[in-house]
Amino acid sequence: MPIYKRKEGQEQPYWPAGPFKVRLPFIHYRWESAEFVQALIMFVVPLGMIPLLIEYLGLPYQVALAYVFIGGIGFMLPSLLGVAMVPGWITPAIPVVLLFLGDFQPGPEAIQALFALQFLVFLIFFILGITKLGDKLVEIVPNSLKAGILVGAGLAALMGEIQHGGRLMNTPSSLIIGSLVAFYILFSLSFKHLVEKHKIAKIIANYGLVPAMVTAMIIGWIVSEYPLANIEWGITQPAFIEMWSYLPFTVGFPPLQVFLLAVPTAIIAYIIAFGDIIVGKTLLQRADKVRKDEAIDTNVNRVHIVTAIRNLIHAFFAPYPGLAGPLWTPVHATMVERYKYGRKAMDSIHSGMGTFWIAGFLGLFILPLVSLFQPILPIALSLTLIITAYVCISVGVEQVHTTTERGVAGIMAVVLAVHGATFGLIAGVVLYFLIEKTSFFNKSTKGQEPEEEKAS
Repeated sequence: MPIYKRKEGQEQPYWPAGPFKVRLPFIHYRWESAEFVQALIMFVVPLGMIPLLIEYLGLPYQVALAYVFIGGIGFMLPSLLGVAMVPGWITPAIPVVLLFLGDFQPGPEAIQALFALQFLVFLIFFILGITKLGDKLVEIVPNSLKAGILVGAGLAALMGEIQHGGRLMNTPSSLIIGSLVAFYILFSLSFKHLVEKHKIAKIIANYGLVPAMVTAMIIGWIVSEYPLANIEWGITQPAFIEMWSYLPFTVGFPPLQVFLLAVPTAIIAYIIAFGDIIVGKTLLQRADKVRKDEAIDTNVNRVHIVTAIRNLIHAFFAPYPGLAGPLWTPVHATMVERYKYGRKAMDSIHSGMGTFWIAGFLGLFILPLVSLFQPILPIALSLTLIITAYVCISVGVEQVHTTTERGVAGIMAVVLAVHGATFGLIAGVVLYFLIEKTSFFNKSTKGQEPEEEKAS
């Protein structure tokens, strides 16, 4: 039990520290057993970044593992500093980031490029967080461009998996069955009815992606799409000393030209991440209506600042293709659902979220678990990207309301998915001014169709 107790209807206790609210396990919140168990399986998803670090940055496995440890420290920061969201990557932006990195040679050149991108993402989050301009910036982005970015990111994620030579085509049994299980548990209307009626279905739903991950792993081993693990015992030994040779301090910092090339990708990553913030905040507000015993602080500016700090740490000490995002949507959603069951199920939203990433970080030290999951790391990354593709496309389509907006968004999405952020943004902006704007000097009316379009 925690030292500090929450009074009914008040916010979970904390130590104030400037814009932050510091909370520690066993002092400010209790340890949640369900989140502890879930984290010891779901920590395999962060390990899924290792194949990308090896392929695009040219890192050895042990150095890539050290990068993941740095990421694990970052994952614990939001809960520590008072953010009531389960952090993750900016997952929908990963395909766009990979398209950007594809123009650079793996090694020092790609590391410099990724530093430039992640440092720009830090600047965007930090400036908008301290000036409180985040809401206003995203509000001025037209619906068609928002949709184009989200749908384009979703298409890029899906294309990377299903194209010839992609992971789904190379290991179809495990990934197709795993994806179907994930879709059914996370999005199926029939499964939601089962959750309402059957206790077993409710327990399965509580663990989100875990059932799909375990199913894909077992299928992959049964049909020999993935090799059986060579389980090792002891504690993992990431190559922190060797890692220094793969950081900007050693390989050098990028020239101005690389920063300029990274600007479109950084802007797209921020817009996607802000969408995640809105999703996370909405889910918390829904839970707040059910759980009257706890007041939840959903300060968006704090989310911006903490996300900025995480990206700054990554930029200098572990440039990351996943970047540092404010929300891991599937885990956040399932955790909020369990929180709704009452204080016995989860004492505080902070106890669930704090326990999850602390346990996930501890899991990185357990060599038997890390070595068990090492052969099937691509499964974790692929399932994450496939589910992200579904969410991005479905949310992106919701942004547009007219035929004109849908047309602009569709063209922009395809260009972005095929040719990357720079050409995608150029195509979207040009088409917006060329097709949607009723006047180049006045603001167009949102949701208004041309007269001839209405008549048809």
